[in-house]
Amino acid sequence: MFSHVTVGSNDLERAGNFYDAILIPLGLRRRKVTDDGGPKALCWVSPDQVLPRFYVYQPFDRQSALAGNGVMVAFLAPDPACVDLAWKAGLESGGSDEGAAGPRPQYGERYYGAYLRDPDGNKVHIVCRDDLK
Repeated sequence: MFSHVTVGSNDLERAGNFYDAILIPLGLRRRKVTDDGGPKALCWVSPDQVLPRFYVYQPFDRQSALAGNGVMVAFLAPDPACVDLAWKAGLESGGSDEGAAGPRPQYGERYYGAYLRDPDGNKVHIVCRDDLK
């Protein structure tokens, strides 16, 4: 469905540390970004796929990156233990708590998730969707 999703950052090194901490436990890897003349960026992708991709960019307009009100990126975890691991790693890597890891029965019988804000304020959800299996 998606080619890629992007969020902005004012500090790519800090953002890279945060997203490595939460995405590597989910099985994603950082991919080298080709210089295309645009702003500097970081990229993560599933090792066995070319798309979809998740990017963190410095804003194209050279202004400060701001979190979008109502915007959230959700990353799929293979099991609840990975949700726990990624949520804790995100907190240890400069993220802030927006909802501890745990069951979310209001979304599905076996829905398990956690919510964070990255160091730039972007809202991130890590979710195991066993309710769909």
